[in-house]
Amino acid sequence: MPVVMPIYGTRPEAIKMAPIVAALKASDHFACVVTVTGQHREMLDQVNELFGITPDHDLDILYPGQSLSDILTRTISGLDKLFAVSKPDVVVVQGDTTTSTAAAIAAFYAGIPVVHAEAGLRSHNLFSPYPEEANRKITTQIASLHLAPTSTSKQNLLNEGVKAEDIVVTGNTVIDALLTTVGKKIPFIDPALEELAASGQKILLVTTHRRENQGETMRGVGRALARIADSHPDMVIVLPVHKNPVVREAVLPAIAGKTNVMVTEPLAYGEFTRMISMSHIVLTDSGGVQEEAPSLGIPVLVMRDNTERPEAVVAGSVKLIGAGEERIVHEVNRLLADSAYFQSMAMAVNPYGDGQAAERTVAAIAGLLGIGARVKDFSS
Repeated sequence: MPVVMPIYGTRPEAIKMAPIVAALKASDHFACVVTVTGQHREMLDQVNELFGITPDHDLDILYPGQSLSDILTRTISGLDKLFAVSKPDVVVVQGDTTTSTAAAIAAFYAGIPVVHAEAGLRSHNLFSPYPEEANRKITTQIASLHLAPTSTSKQNLLNEGVKAEDIVVTGNTVIDALLTTVGKKIPFIDPALEELAASGQKILLVTTHRRENQGETMRGVGRALARIADSHPDMVIVLPVHKNPVVREAVLPAIAGKTNVMVTEPLAYGEFTRMISMSHIVLTDSGGVQEEAPSLGIPVLVMRDNTERPEAVVAGSVKLIGAGEERIVHEVNRLLADSAYFQSMAMAVNPYGDGQAAERTVAAIAGLLGIGARVKDFSS
């Protein structure tokens, strides 16, 4: 029986890998051997626990102050040793993290075919998002099978010379995970968030952490949030603040003491999906939230100048606004004041998936190994 090894190390990867792991384990055609690097630790473990995943191997590479080069080299070294013993038939990597690219390189060096889930995303700016754009382009050069979430992603791959027969459009497994998790209505650990849920107040959910926004730009984000809080005292701003001290030092001073701003520790995935579902607007510089919130009819304002997820921008559910203080304040105020504009974003069609991406993924892997057939591509 072929051994398929999903490898991941961060919370976003874990969320998107969880449906794939479940589908592989449910199949009679594969042995699924889950390997994690521990690039994230606590947040990674939370997601695995939520989805009932116990990794077979854990490289546990995390240590304080690690650099991107540390992550890359420790992952490649750890997997090199593991592959010599476990000898998987296929390695599955997800997205654009340093874990993903390092795992792809290690597998390539070991002569193991690489399946790249969420392949073909492009911002067309090598340094934004950083280092993700470079990571995913590198992984494309190594992969044997490219699982594109959308037709746009497929076209990006074709434009770069990837053969059409090596690409399958699956939809994004983040939608599989989201639809499963939201239905559970995971309780909040923080009683204040449960009180907020019961209050019915409008919520502006904010996430910010991008490396390219750190520094003065992120301080401007903090000032923008303070101004929005002052202008809309009946709305609550919820900020699950990133653990990076650079982020905290930039954002938190401007909103300190604002009674309608709730700063929390990063929320576990189940809690976070519930918070998205409760929100009126999402303001973010993240990637995955751009896919998740539109599935729930929540308008998304993205504090970036470009995105590797343009499909929702075209559909109208996501808007790129940059990270400038004045623009952030203007765009949030516009959504709050103009109901027709708000509805145009809230009612837009989500182009990212139908909840069957993991099923298509497993069929594509079976096709790669010659033990099954692909199913029809996802079409939004």
